Amino acid sequence: MTSIGILGAGRVGTALAHALAAAGHHVTLGRRGNSEETPASAAALRHADHATTARTSDVVINATPGDSTLDRLTALRGELAGKILIDVSNATRDAADGLPGDLCYPGSSLAERLQAALPGTHVVKTLNTMLFMVMTAPGALTTPPTAYLSGNNEPAKKTVAALLGDLGWQPGWIEDLGDITTARATEAMILVVPHLIRRNGFTPFAVSLAH
Repeated sequence: MTSIGILGAGRVGTALAHALAAAGHHVTLGRRGNSEETPASAAALRHADHATTARTSDVVINATPGDSTLDRLTALRGELAGKILIDVSNATRDAADGLPGDLCYPGSSLAERLQAALPGTHVVKTLNTMLFMVMTAPGALTTPPTAYLSGNNEPAKKTVAALLGDLGWQPGWIEDLGDITTARATEAMILVVPHLIRRNGFTPFAVSLAH
């Protein structure tokens, strides 16, 4: 069992929290404004504020809106020191219809900016190339999906791969791209997402690698 904190209590964060708690992990779901840890509906799931969530967890998942993530998490530098930070967000500016638009960090990536701002934290980018429902139910797709990994620390990536396994990701579906700079490629994949959603609606999909 791993102590996991999730920053962001929207659809992505909540889905991950319940799935990881069901897999047997102790999960704290970080919400803005909660000043102390309180029990949630699941026995292995708690609610707390962001600082408490980061401080009391071994692994932290960033599921906050990508366009404001850097400021939010830089403020938690001390709480995140020595931790693994799994970044599942995409930093984009919303288009007129509210769907993802242009990248906030062209020529770079949110993951790289986070690693530079949090040098004492092991940042691993993953799960940002799919609709949120696929993150916790990859086997529901008719074609095997791909979860890409980017990060500088090999043990951290192995820990993240094991957690993906707890979410139903088979080893052959996980593709380690290399260091944190490779997150530029997967974050850029978000540019295809609004076009797919406009044509097909919110049908579950992932941007996958076919072998």
